[in-house]
Amino acid sequence: MDLVYYASWAFFRSLTKILYRIKISGKEQFPKTGGFIIASNHQSYLDPPVVGSWAPRLVYFLTKAELWENKLVGWYLTHAHAVPVKRGEMDRKASRAIIGKITSGDGVTIFPEGTRSTTGEFLEPKAGIGMIAMKAECPIVPTYVSGFNRLKDVFFGRAKLTITYGEMIPAEWIMAQGSGKEGYQAIAQRVMREIQKIKDSQSIS
Repeated sequence: MDLVYYASWAFFRSLTKILYRIKISGKEQFPKTGGFIIASNHQSYLDPPVVGSWAPRLVYFLTKAELWENKLVGWYLTHAHAVPVKRGEMDRKASRAIIGKITSGDGVTIFPEGTRSTTGEFLEPKAGIGMIAMKAECPIVPTYVSGFNRLKDVFFGRAKLTITYGEMIPAEWIMAQGSGKEGYQAIAQRVMREIQKIKDSQSIS
């Protein structure tokens, strides 16, 4: 039932475009076919739906499993392409679901830091994104978001709201890192370096 997904997609696009004059860059970085991961820094609760809604292809996102305790909310989230994940533990069921979405040809938004940064500084990435990318044999699109933690300033023109999709990390490079914790962590570190590059390039320009 994609109607709910596309209605949500349109809502978040309209909200951020009209109220906050969001700037989107790098849509050409996405693969034309096949599954992929959007890997973004994490500033706000709005990041998961907004980052995915501006992508040029269908994207799923993760959210905490407790929200499914409310049946109406759970119904909406399921049809909005959210995947429930249990926080604070290795959720194998969620991992299998995510990998399944990617191998079936869709995208999934993942935040390598694992939680929101309250300072604006990047947190140490978790190896989980490397494990998922390796098992799904998919490319990763590093993504930098800014301004989502300062929406009041953005509204009054004191800050900018941006989503920048960076140069895709190919699946071939990911698979060459080797499975296991060291390989997974190497992928996670590469992802955060690429996101940092995007951030640095914006502060120079």
